[in-house]
Amino acid sequence: MTDHRPVVLDEPVPGSRRNLADTLRDESTGAVLLLAGAVVALVWANSPWRESYAALSGVRVGPAALHLDLTLAGWATDGLLAIFFLVVGLELKREIVTGQLRRPATAIVPILAAVGGMAVPALVYALTNLQPGGEAHGWAIPAATDIAFAVAVLTVCGRGLPAALRVFLLTLAVVDDLLGIVVIAIFYAGDLSLPKLGAALAAVVVFGVLVRRRGGAPWWLLVPLGVAAWALMHASGVHATIAGVLLGLTVPAVARTGDGTGQRRPRADDAPVEDVSLAERYEHRWRPVSAGFAVPVFALFAAGVAVDPAAIASAASTPAAQGVFLGLVVGKPLGIVAATWLLVTLTRARLDESLRWADVIAVACVGGIGFTVALLIAELSFPAGSASTDAAKAAVLLGSLTAAVIGGLLLWFRSRAHARRPSPATPSTPAA
Repeated sequence: MTDHRPVVLDEPVPGSRRNLADTLRDESTGAVLLLAGAVVALVWANSPWRESYAALSGVRVGPAALHLDLTLAGWATDGLLAIFFLVVGLELKREIVTGQLRRPATAIVPILAAVGGMAVPALVYALTNLQPGGEAHGWAIPAATDIAFAVAVLTVCGRGLPAALRVFLLTLAVVDDLLGIVVIAIFYAGDLSLPKLGAALAAVVVFGVLVRRRGGAPWWLLVPLGVAAWALMHASGVHATIAGVLLGLTVPAVARTGDGTGQRRPRADDAPVEDVSLAERYEHRWRPVSAGFAVPVFALFAAGVAVDPAAIASAASTPAAQGVFLGLVVGKPLGIVAATWLLVTLTRARLDESLRWADVIAVACVGGIGFTVALLIAELSFPAGSASTDAAKAAVLLGSLTAAVIGGLLLWFRSRAHARRPSPATPSTPAA
């Protein structure tokens, strides 16, 4: 089986020092920076200097004529996070073409799991809000999984787990986010511009055509085109980060020897070189930017939610907040596991051979980390500054934290279980 860990090009020779970019390509480093940004934001937003945090988040930068006069928090969420989704799109493209997702029977499992992981939390929220004082508008809040934080928890707590589990979570979270964006566009977006959306998709198509040209296309043409696709997507009313995923999915993931789309991989012992795909090259270049800057800065602005005793008490007594918490902590894992079990039991679809049901349960609990998109939907569901908004946000944080702790512990136990499993015997001669 092919190794689908993040590609490493230009490997340093033995004895050389790893540079900063190499360090940032390590998923553990990116996860630590992400969690550090979130902790700093929470401490800052709940400290005596909380007003400076709010003031910094609210600073507006950018041209108003292009609908890009965004706050710094908006640039972090809509702009920098698009870089992260670009890397996700590139990695998914490699998995779809040459990795775990190239087999439809395997790929369909996390996709349907994502659907179940959205439907059941929404149902849990709706049932919880049948009581007096319930507010049905927030049904979509617990349906979202935060891909950045979920992958970070898996990276930190799931060392030694099968690579297929990360692909399962990555696919589930991306499909979840894409469906969440569709939900926002249909149920919460009041100013969707179809012409601008069409123009954004056209820019993505042109990008895909140019990037597939024999010999590739120059960066000074592709980068402005990608920025244009992002800006048009943002102006259309659709969440701009979807442009990053679409752009990444257009990049070729199969190396074509000698035509300029592959880059040779140097080896210290002057051994023969091999070509790599353009998707690998782009992922190699953009991953340090994503892990070292885009995602930590995004966490710094997104996680700064005030959580005081009053907000916690409100979250415990408000039906909307109860629905959000139960949807994330109970509904998410229940929906993911149930959809996966039904699909595997009733069809020919199957889990990857390296996975066990206990692994799926653990990663399903991690899927309850809602955070970014959940906070966004909470703001769209209720009037700005209302008690319901504050209670829902507090429930998102508490529910996401609970899901992270439960999922992290289960992943840690599963990691230890996999470490105790005997390794298959290594053949004396390489397999053909």
